[in-house]
Amino acid sequence: MQIPFHRPYITEEEINEVVDSLKNGWITMGKKTIEFENRFKDYTGSKNAVAVNSGTAALHLALRVIELKEGDEVIVPSTTFVATAEVVNYFNAKPVLVDIEPDTHLIDVNKIEEKITDKTKAIIPVHFSGQPADMDEILEIAKKYNLYVIEDAAHALPAWYKEEKIGTIGDITAFSFYATKTLATGEGGMATTENDEWADRMRVLRLHGISKDAWKRYSKEGSWEYDVIENGYKYNTTDINSALGLAQLKKLEWMWQERIKIAEKYNKAFKDYEELILYRVKDDRVSSWHLYPLKLNLEALKIDRNQFIEELKRRGIGTSVHFIPLYRFSYYKKHFDYKPENFPNSEWVFERVVSLPIFPGMKDKEIEYVIENILDLVKKNRR
Repeated sequence: MQIPFHRPYITEEEINEVVDSLKNGWITMGKKTIEFENRFKDYTGSKNAVAVNSGTAALHLALRVIELKEGDEVIVPSTTFVATAEVVNYFNAKPVLVDIEPDTHLIDVNKIEEKITDKTKAIIPVHFSGQPADMDEILEIAKKYNLYVIEDAAHALPAWYKEEKIGTIGDITAFSFYATKTLATGEGGMATTENDEWADRMRVLRLHGISKDAWKRYSKEGSWEYDVIENGYKYNTTDINSALGLAQLKKLEWMWQERIKIAEKYNKAFKDYEELILYRVKDDRVSSWHLYPLKLNLEALKIDRNQFIEELKRRGIGTSVHFIPLYRFSYYKKHFDYKPENFPNSEWVFERVVSLPIFPGMKDKEIEYVIENILDLVKKNRR
């Protein structure tokens, strides 16, 4: 049996929405994108939603509108996808890494304040695997030091923190619609904010800094005349991507429930094995279960994480690792003075974690095959 790490859930509904865009002749950003933004803000409860071509673009625009400058510092978790820190580097600012909690992989809020200086401008908490970070504590720290909070919610659609849906808690929230995400448009992202001025500015910046509603200039109500009011970017999404988003949004919570079922089956199967360490979701929040990160108790096994992954691959099971800590990458070694020994929890997690397949449409026999093979590997490699 061959089971990929991820398989996008695409139905005739998505296909029909895309075909409709192709037939109506408007394939770049247009009315479907505006409709997608409106439906997304209604779903999240946010006042504004700005569609862009990636979650990275959403993070970048967020930092742009809070006026991040060269020499500023931004707090980010040490274990996250590189985009979280990459956007800080765009400004010649410094991403300041903070270690994570070993059981949740979320930024350790108890270690944030010691990294704050007079150059710190913002905190970017990452809702790892779809579990919201400790937002009350983060917002309290931000208020104390007059910092902005930009949520990296690439994994967290839908997710709830103390019954509040992710998308309205921080100053700006950035979502990703990459092919593997909980809502997939191939490539895409969204920034949500309660700040109308920021939202308007992001709309201008996403399309070359051209004055508002630049996308309308080729429509019958538009004009060839336009003004460039800021130095912007080519960050707009397209109606083709938004068509996928509209269809995916309709089934978003059904897909979430499917992932929950898979996570529950994994938890039940693995909970009694000392060789396996389950991921912890805190009681006061609800995860999207974008990822299922399982850790190995290496002290109880004769094989390491890499060997475990290779053996699963040989048996036809696709996995991944989330994430390689930022300080391990060549770029960050060259340009910053981070040392692995300063991030013991990130190191401990990285050596042990493996992400298992968890996607809507995953068949019962596929789930059972994953479980059976993991338990077989555990039993054959006990110390």
